[in-house]
Amino acid sequence: MLIRLLREHLRPYRRYVALVAVLQVLQAMANLYLPAVNARLIDDGVTQGDTTTVLQMGGVMLAITAVQVVCAVGAVVVGAHAAMSVGRDLRGRVFDHVQSYSAREVGQIGPPSLITRTTNDVQQVQLVLFMVLAVMLAAPVVMAGGVVMALREDLYLSRLLVVVVPLLGAVLALAVIRLRPLFRTMQDRLDGLNRILREQIAGVRVVRAFVRDEHERARFDDASHRLMTVSLSVGRVMALIFPTVFLVMNLSAAAVVWLGGQRIDAGELQVGSMIAFISYLMQILVSVMMAVMMFMLVPRAEVASERITEVLDLTSSVVPPAHPVTDVPLTGALELRDVGLRYPGAEEPVLRGVSLTAAPGQTVAVVGSTGAGKTTLLQTVPRLHDVTDGTVLLDGVDVRDLDLQTVWGSVGLVPQRPYLFSGTVGTNLRFGKQDATDTEVWEALEVAQAAEFVRDMGGLDAEITQGGTNVSGGQRQRLAIARALVRRPRIYLFDDCFSALDVATDAALRRALAPRVRDATVLVVAQRVATIRDADLIVVLDDGRVVGSGTHQELVTTSSTYREIVASQLDAQDAP
Repeated sequence: MLIRLLREHLRPYRRYVALVAVLQVLQAMANLYLPAVNARLIDDGVTQGDTTTVLQMGGVMLAITAVQVVCAVGAVVVGAHAAMSVGRDLRGRVFDHVQSYSAREVGQIGPPSLITRTTNDVQQVQLVLFMVLAVMLAAPVVMAGGVVMALREDLYLSRLLVVVVPLLGAVLALAVIRLRPLFRTMQDRLDGLNRILREQIAGVRVVRAFVRDEHERARFDDASHRLMTVSLSVGRVMALIFPTVFLVMNLSAAAVVWLGGQRIDAGELQVGSMIAFISYLMQILVSVMMAVMMFMLVPRAEVASERITEVLDLTSSVVPPAHPVTDVPLTGALELRDVGLRYPGAEEPVLRGVSLTAAPGQTVAVVGSTGAGKTTLLQTVPRLHDVTDGTVLLDGVDVRDLDLQTVWGSVGLVPQRPYLFSGTVGTNLRFGKQDATDTEVWEALEVAQAAEFVRDMGGLDAEITQGGTNVSGGQRQRLAIARALVRRPRIYLFDDCFSALDVATDAALRRALAPRVRDATVLVVAQRVATIRDADLIVVLDDGRVVGSGTHQELVTTSSTYREIVASQLDAQDAP
């Protein structure tokens, strides 16, 4: 998966990779040439007392070192640019793909995991790519060249390589086998920690209201401890690898000095050649050590790439049409014809055989008990969920045949749980219409009964925190309603967005809203009968089915389910 992912995203940066390869080869060649020059300096200069040779060889070594430094710096700079660019592209691709998901796919993977995959997992892949370009491209050249140069210096001492290199290779193999499952567990536990932290931050008020601080702290500590445990296991493996590598390197150097000293004493080897051999041996072992470091990073990056690929390979259940209809002047006429929806793996469908019609200038309300499928029904119109049976028609055209931008551009959705973005009141209300004037925005605020508290906050430039946590639930709902009104869509979808409003504000908002949406189609989900009793059509849902439809007066006499809803609310109002 890792190779496939990098191959796809490195194509635009092939010239950078080629340049890095050239620089790394030049650096490796300079690195390999230095010990040979150093050997000549010792054998022909130092031991012979030839100062001229020492100065000449020293100058050559300085020039080679300068080339090596320039190539090393250039390789790191170019490699970093390529790696960071690939990381940016990959993050953007994952983000764009997640934006195409329907609510079903987002729920399938989970928001905390999607956040981790878009940030931490991409960072792991980016880090491995940087290490490959900045370090590892030179390692095979140095390793192969070091073996050749070591053989050139002394064939007898080169027999040590037959023992040392396989030994370090075995250490590497054991590390990879042990680290790969640990890194998989680490990423999964990081997901769990993010999920708990996200829940606690979002639900801090609920936690405090129910005095569950200690319980939530214990949950977080448990998740953090589980992550720490697997991280310690990874650390223990890594802690064993480097001492083992350095032990092998030092023992190898000692063996070379011991055996080389005997050969020098026998007149079979020069001092400079032995020092050069030690240098080549160290270069070979350092290259192996770099490979060890690399392969410690690779398992985690491989796990991360699998998780990223899982996101990229998961296609949305809401598929754009192959030949979208774009030339339909939508007026907002809406029809649901025998609509049914079943989630994958579910035993029972959420919706079954639901039919209703809403024309421009008409308000249709949907009521029912909790879990009746009201919100799901509303979400089939903008294709947040696609129906599995029947059709949803806009001006006689199946929404699945319409261009997605056309559908979304015709709908103004106010969700059951309104969400505000960090920024200002103005940026939030202009979210659906960037060029809206201040006059348009204030008109929408007036209709939504939000103008007064927005003025008290400081006007359109007043700050809104992420999620709108610095305003109350009712204020969030009114700002979300105003945001939809600023857009002026052909179809308004109000998903129980009046629930946090007091009765007086609810009544004032509905009075101001009526002339504003006179020419649009309005579909309302509500729990409060007073909110929808004046609707042109009320549809009663029960267990995903339509069990009654008509006006308020008609349903009171014909629908027992609706009468129960009305009676329950009257009883609640009459209760002391």
